[in-house]
Amino acid sequence: MRDADDATTRPVVLVVQDEPILAMVMSDLVEEAGCQAVVATSTASAIQILEARADIHVVFADLDVRGSVMGLTLMAMIRDRWPPIELVMTGALRPDVARIPARGIFCDKPFRGDRVVEAVRKFAA
Repeated sequence: MRDADDATTRPVVLVVQDEPILAMVMSDLVEEAGCQAVVATSTASAIQILEARADIHVVFADLDVRGSVMGLTLMAMIRDRWPPIELVMTGALRPDVARIPARGIFCDKPFRGDRVVEAVRKFAA
């Protein structure tokens, strides 16, 4: 278990997932990558967290999350409003590659944990 000082020095990753079990799996992958996970259960709460925190390095989001802004629209909004934040996306259906925002990566569901961990580590570095 990490102590509080260690948690504050690790890069922060916002996990956007409305299904509790998948949110836990995604958070575990973020932790395995050496980062601190912050979970948003809707797109609206994800935007609120991004507006309130300046320490988010990566957003790891399920494109199928319900909320006021859906999938790739949320990712494009994040890219426009918070350009330094890196994007790791997952979903049941692979989106049109041309619609994936710059510097974004898509990991198919069911995702391979090693690929997600590698992407989060790379982007959080």
